[in-house]
Amino acid sequence: MTTLATTSLPLFKVSLLALLISNITQASVQNIDPSATATLETIKIEAMSELDPIKSYIDYKEANVTRNGLAKRDIPQTVDTIDVQKYKVYGSNDLSVMLQGTPGISTSYDMRGDGITIRGFNADTGDIYRDGIREGGQVRRSTSSVERIEILKGPASVLYGRSAGGGVVNMVSKYANFNSKSTLGIYAGSWNNLGTAIDLNHAVNDNWAVRLNSEYGEADSFRKGIHSRQVMASPSVTYRNDDHTLTWTTQYTFDNLHRIPDRGPYVYNLPQGTSTKQSYAQNGDFVDDTLHVARTDLKYEYAPNWNFHWALSYRVAEQNFDHFYLGTMCTSTVKATATNSGCYKDYIKQIYYWQNTKNTTTTNTFDITGEFNTGVIKHNIMLGADWTYEQREPQLANSNQNNSLIYGFVNPLTGDKFSSRGSGDLKLNTYNYNQATGLGFFLQDLISFNEQFKLMLGARYDSYESSTSNKLLASNNPNFKRTVDSESFSPNVGLIYQPNEHHSIYASYSKSFSPFGGSAGVNAVTSSQNLAVFNAEPQYNIQYEIGVKSDWLDNRLNTQISVYDIRKDNIRYRPDPTNNPDLWAVAGQHESKGVEFSFIGRLIDNVFVRGGYGYTDAKVTKDLQTPTNVNKRLALTSKNTGNLFVRYLPTESVYLETGVTYVGSFYNNLNNDYKVKGFSRLDAAIGYSQAPWNVTLAVGNVTNKKYWRSADLPGTPRSVLMRVNYQF
Repeated sequence: MTTLATTSLPLFKVSLLALLISNITQASVQNIDPSATATLETIKIEAMSELDPIKSYIDYKEANVTRNGLAKRDIPQTVDTIDVQKYKVYGSNDLSVMLQGTPGISTSYDMRGDGITIRGFNADTGDIYRDGIREGGQVRRSTSSVERIEILKGPASVLYGRSAGGGVVNMVSKYANFNSKSTLGIYAGSWNNLGTAIDLNHAVNDNWAVRLNSEYGEADSFRKGIHSRQVMASPSVTYRNDDHTLTWTTQYTFDNLHRIPDRGPYVYNLPQGTSTKQSYAQNGDFVDDTLHVARTDLKYEYAPNWNFHWALSYRVAEQNFDHFYLGTMCTSTVKATATNSGCYKDYIKQIYYWQNTKNTTTTNTFDITGEFNTGVIKHNIMLGADWTYEQREPQLANSNQNNSLIYGFVNPLTGDKFSSRGSGDLKLNTYNYNQATGLGFFLQDLISFNEQFKLMLGARYDSYESSTSNKLLASNNPNFKRTVDSESFSPNVGLIYQPNEHHSIYASYSKSFSPFGGSAGVNAVTSSQNLAVFNAEPQYNIQYEIGVKSDWLDNRLNTQISVYDIRKDNIRYRPDPTNNPDLWAVAGQHESKGVEFSFIGRLIDNVFVRGGYGYTDAKVTKDLQTPTNVNKRLALTSKNTGNLFVRYLPTESVYLETGVTYVGSFYNNLNNDYKVKGFSRLDAAIGYSQAPWNVTLAVGNVTNKKYWRSADLPGTPRSVLMRVNYQF
């Protein structure tokens, strides 16, 4: 009963506040001209088929990630939109692969997550969203049910609360609607890559629409013994009223990725002559990622230009694995003992872990957007609240009941492998229960003094509580539970100058916060820390950005360029962990400066382009804990990223495409002791589209370039994929 009361009270407060605000705003618009338009301007590619050859080369006018329904030109921050279908052609399904080459975004392979950093700061744990709802938890994110990917660069705590500060990524789902067609598709390609996709969208009548989006695929790898199987199903139903002022969508998504993991040792631990096709998975290795998401989303235009939006989401993410990974080279043979597994000359000695973890997140959010005037000044206002409750329960083991570590060995030159798995029952060495509750209230106003000058003001207040319990010890000792309470105020300010309808010049200031333990939110503290002497003030990022967004060639080509400076402060450490383990102090500061440029559109009648370039200088500027780290580059962040894709349509039915993805070098860790070399990858495709059929043949890595995607995973060699779709 106590738990129920604790978690229900914020819901009641949020709902009551929503009702009060609705009444106030409805009263304020009673005198508005009834002839005024009652709908937002339509996104120009809203009703375009996802298989249309030019869809991937036309920009969206708006982006859901901004939450306010405003045109992107009125947002004083960088906003990128990526159409997923463009990358499906080449067989990409992972979120991180699709973001490769995006200006300011670095991606590296991470078996447990996505390996994404934005402007130098990790985005995996708390800055990935689906339909505006945080995608928390340790899991690889599939894009099987995603239509497009939106990126809001820089701190976004005003809109979303806690954040690492580099930016947020929002995946927009395919859901039941009254415009989309249905598609049946199959695909086949290199290394037994086989699959089928079914997307059935049907308008039952003018009020109801239903949709079933599903995909099944299996694939081997260029690395022997590596395999994956993807199963996804996402049914949804949408209701709209007769005058189309209310739209209510309910959706459930099941996504399961079963794989034999490809997580070898770092390349600098391998002997010369090791083939990139060598794999390191032992017999019995596996990883299971399972995702269940149920959400309901209501949009209601209750007065001209006034909209109420409410969303409720329940999400369960599980990642269970049993595998060997990484490891170092044995330079000599050492006899095994009761406490040491020994070593075998010329073999990689691997690390082992078994994991069973579950992340559960409940989110209740609402916002109200509207327009009103104070004299000659126009206001586009948004206000709302978010409430989240998260739970995480990880179990980890790497030894047997007799406390002997489990080991594995691989000869990287011959491929010979063996391990001690199965030699006894596992013994848990970690079993924690983490929970976190967050409540935030936000307000944002775009003030238009005239057609040229606008001011964006925003503010958010967050209260946050997180706790950790050690379930292996807490039953006998209640002191092995720790709780941290924190709160934060996050502002943003933006000045916008639009000399004409084609150009928008802006300057902005924004701030984000990350509670102790990082933006993951559910790993706040260790269960043994004494919080009486603990500094719980959140970490925070402050960004200054200036930029220009423009339309050229009669609005056929869109460009945006931005310059930014982000500084991360209140990074903490323990000055004397041995004698005073509970004393924390501020260690220093990280900084990221950069320039980003992107473009999308049509150059001439039959030639379309999209791409961009980003320069990111992310480094340590202050570090009292490790002074030698000052001026070292932040880990897993490429200084240079970019891509350029060109599509040519010689006829209405045939299209050709080629593109280059560039990822600059990056360091594997903050010590900067190993640099992963950068690479440029050339891809190409040819397509034929004649209703109702669409066929594409794509070649990835045309030149068969050898490169490393991360320090422990080489890039994929030349590959071929054919897709056939029937649309009706």
